[in-house]
Amino acid sequence: MKRYSVDESLEAWEANAKFWDDCMGDQSNQFHREVVRPKVSELLNIKEDDFILDVACGNGNYSAYIAEQGADIVAFDYSEKMIALAQKRQSKYSKKIEFCIIDATDEQALLSLRRTRPYTKAVSNMAIMDIADITKLFRCVNELLSEDGIFVFATQHPCFMTLTEKYSTAHSYYGIAINGQPKEQCYYHRSLQEIFDLCFQSGFVIDGFYEESYGIKEKPDVIIVRIRKI
Repeated sequence: MKRYSVDESLEAWEANAKFWDDCMGDQSNQFHREVVRPKVSELLNIKEDDFILDVACGNGNYSAYIAEQGADIVAFDYSEKMIALAQKRQSKYSKKIEFCIIDATDEQALLSLRRTRPYTKAVSNMAIMDIADITKLFRCVNELLSEDGIFVFATQHPCFMTLTEKYSTAHSYYGIAINGQPKEQCYYHRSLQEIFDLCFQSGFVIDGFYEESYGIKEKPDVIIVRIRKI
């Protein structure tokens, strides 16, 4: 699974940061608004007293959505350019959102996100498939969460959305998420079994799950999973 390095992946996102910020704007694009956000938000069930970790936050528009519900957020991404754009775009929420530049594959960096109170919830919108190694991320999120805390993540459906002929074998490839983006990004495919096994091995149980499609069709585009710390 190390065909493409973290540095190669980061190079693509640094190149794409401005394009993605422009495309996503304040409210995200139609795909995120109609396919991803509704079920993620249902499973996350945001409360005013929540303290939420936003994993691979991009330009911060979902963090802003959380802030509008009254919760406090620490949001991170490994792209310095993306975080700069997020801070600019979401400046009116500066008292609710703390943005950080963190590599989701770096265990010590992830643990540096610990604050004076544990996170009640964590969320990741369409980023798991962009991260070279998610083992440390899941383990660290579990450690950072409060007892009975939850982690909700949405990612491309590994059965139907992989742009290669492989399924069971973990692999990586280049692809385009939004037409016109300056540089192809690195995708990291994992089977459902691998993703779910990692959840269990990291100290979680799965207690919420959706398969969602963009438009009316039989094959879903994304999975949205809620895992709970045990």
